[in-house]
Amino acid sequence: MEHLRNYIEDLNNYIGASTFGRIFRLEGSGHDLEIRNTRFTTEVRAGLTTFFTMAYIIAVNASILSDTGGDCLCDRVDPKTSACLNSIEFALCKEDLNRSLITATAAVAGFSSFLFGFLTNMPVALAPGMGLNAYFAYQIVGYNGTGIISYKLALTAVFMEGFVFIFLSLIGMRQWLVKIIPVSLKIAAACGIGLFLALIGLSHTTGIGAVSGAVTTSLQVAGCPDEYFENGMCKSHKMTSHTMWLGVMLGGIFTAYLMAYKVKSAMIVGILLVSIISWPRNTSVTYFPDTEVGDNRHSFFKTVVAFHPINHTLNILDWNISGQSGQFVMALFTFLYVDIIDCTATLYSMARFSGVVDPDTGDFPRSTLAYCTDAICISMGALLGVSPVTVFIESGAGIAEGGKTGLTGMTCGLCFFISMFFAPIFASIPPWATGCTLVLVGCLMMRQISNINWSYIGDAVPAFVTVMFIPFGYSAAYGLIAGLMVYTGLNGMIYITKLISGGSIAPDDEDSREYWTVKPHGKVPWFFTASQALADQLRGGRARRGDDVASFRASHDGWDYHDRLGSKASNTEPEPNRIIVGMPTDPSREKVLRKL
Repeated sequence: MEHLRNYIEDLNNYIGASTFGRIFRLEGSGHDLEIRNTRFTTEVRAGLTTFFTMAYIIAVNASILSDTGGDCLCDRVDPKTSACLNSIEFALCKEDLNRSLITATAAVAGFSSFLFGFLTNMPVALAPGMGLNAYFAYQIVGYNGTGIISYKLALTAVFMEGFVFIFLSLIGMRQWLVKIIPVSLKIAAACGIGLFLALIGLSHTTGIGAVSGAVTTSLQVAGCPDEYFENGMCKSHKMTSHTMWLGVMLGGIFTAYLMAYKVKSAMIVGILLVSIISWPRNTSVTYFPDTEVGDNRHSFFKTVVAFHPINHTLNILDWNISGQSGQFVMALFTFLYVDIIDCTATLYSMARFSGVVDPDTGDFPRSTLAYCTDAICISMGALLGVSPVTVFIESGAGIAEGGKTGLTGMTCGLCFFISMFFAPIFASIPPWATGCTLVLVGCLMMRQISNINWSYIGDAVPAFVTVMFIPFGYSAAYGLIAGLMVYTGLNGMIYITKLISGGSIAPDDEDSREYWTVKPHGKVPWFFTASQALADQLRGGRARRGDDVASFRASHDGWDYHDRLGSKASNTEPEPNRIIVGMPTDPSREKVLRKL
């Protein structure tokens, strides 16, 4: 054992000191910005953890998207509902479509994760997003193609969305949107995503099945065997599911026990233990019950090695939008605004969780490249026939395992590439094997909730709404939107009250609020400065005087955002009458400084 540890240490030192280690800034590489405590084997282990945590997407995404019918044509349609009636040919086509989508999902996730990790050096993985795939399948295309546009046309909308994202990233719009979101809301989004992960891990189809829907309430305690689970609810025999308790004991408590002793790969050990125990048939915890679904799973599992060509979804974009232009535009912009908030919030949360967010600028390294790469992967995924690709919140599992560089995402990507040929194995990891892992990751992400500014109601309430709404709304995007709406409304009313009263009516604890500005520290997007220049031109080339805070800051290159008078963003509180050295001494501008 000692010999093995020495070999691993020598391997880490050798790779760290190589050109390869310098590219990814591993510890010992000699890079000026090398990342502390980064080891090659740790990154590989973290990538494996991320993969095993999100491997369910291979089967789940294929199952959801195949419900649309894809390019399959139905020969028996109900004239009243336009729904496809029982058709053997259509059912067989959908089965083949599902196998094509398994390969496509693995290919897209593999390529996206590998490319993203290599270009951005961030420990995150990408795949077709949960939630977005359901919206794509059931609201845009519809079950068996009964939605507002066809499957092929919806893929075209996703393809175009990627290019719009690239444009927004290049002009700095996405980065600017992240920077102007108040700090407490960004922290709340990360915590809300942690609760969202926990809820996914507790749910029936994607986790251990401890909670389910209910008739009179949104959720209820579940944990019943499959035969008592109907219409998304447990009818009886609650908390008697053997698979749930297997997941809780080995995937949850035992994994947490290993984590308490700092055991490496604790999460992988838990997932593998539960999976291996669940594979034998004729047991109470088998993933292959004696049903039609179980037989189909077992038949696919026994093939072990199988590659199914992407013959149903590869490059089937439809550019003919005549007669459906309105629906097409609606689908495009819906994908756009949901995805830009969802992906941007998730990517920032993962960056913050991995500790690479600059506390001064609120940005992370290579952010423009990260957003552009994500956009390219969205368009590439559409060519292979899948819904929008996004950063997976399950990446937090790998980060919690010690992943800090792009090697984590690249390792996960390689695993997805391999899974294209071993899809029967990876598609047979039961949801109760990964459910408690997601709960544990959610716990780790919730630890930063103490960093929210709870001392001021204008920051605390919007943050709480964000944390609450993300899991209950089952969407990171809508949770952040809810928080931003409350923040704008609440603080807007406080500002108007102060304005009308001349500042005499103000909250007693207003000094404890977080500093916020629409023009944050760091390089502003060029469209911001371009619009300012255009406005100056329209005024006859006369720049605005210093009575406007935004233009005043923009007009002085020497302005240091850490020297804002009275700003809570600074680590030190300057004296009330302090004049910053090098700043103009014009009385009108000194007045502006006092107001700041």
